[in-house]
Amino acid sequence: MKNLNRFISAFIVAFTLLTAAGCASTHKQEGAGEYVDDSVVTTKVKAMLFDEPGLRSGQINVETFKGVVQLSGFVSTQADIAKAVEITRAVKGVQSVKNDMRLK
Repeated sequence: MKNLNRFISAFIVAFTLLTAAGCASTHKQEGAGEYVDDSVVTTKVKAMLFDEPGLRSGQINVETFKGVVQLSGFVSTQADIAKAVEITRAVKGVQSVKNDMRLK
């Protein structure tokens, strides 16, 4: 009976450690909490870009990974690119902005 209890205890510990490791973030993969945080940042950035008059935000793609926001897509002017980057940097939770937008 003692051996069975030890086996069960060891199994529970191993299962717990493997489960916790599955939720941890790595260099190329986010943990569950970071994914939610990045989703919130992406949503905030999209909302701020949408609210900006004169900026065609439907043509700007926003992706976030570990606080780094990537802007891509096509815009009409260099001023639109600068405005989109400025708005994005002002959003809470943005660590940095990677600008991959192009002029039409």
